[in-house]
Amino acid sequence: MTHNKQQLEQKTCLVCQRPFTWRKKWAKDWPSVKYCSERCRRHKASSQTN
Repeated sequence: MTHNKQQLEQKTCLVCQRPFTWRKKWAKDWPSVKYCSERCRRHKASSQTN
């Protein structure tokens, strides 16, 4: 069974504004995922004050 990566759901990171795609590790919590990486999640406060 092959998967087409172009069909994966995408979101835009709130910090870096880059698109990121669904990952299996986020499957249970995809609606609440807002950041593409741990680094962006840690820097969320500084980006929201700008």
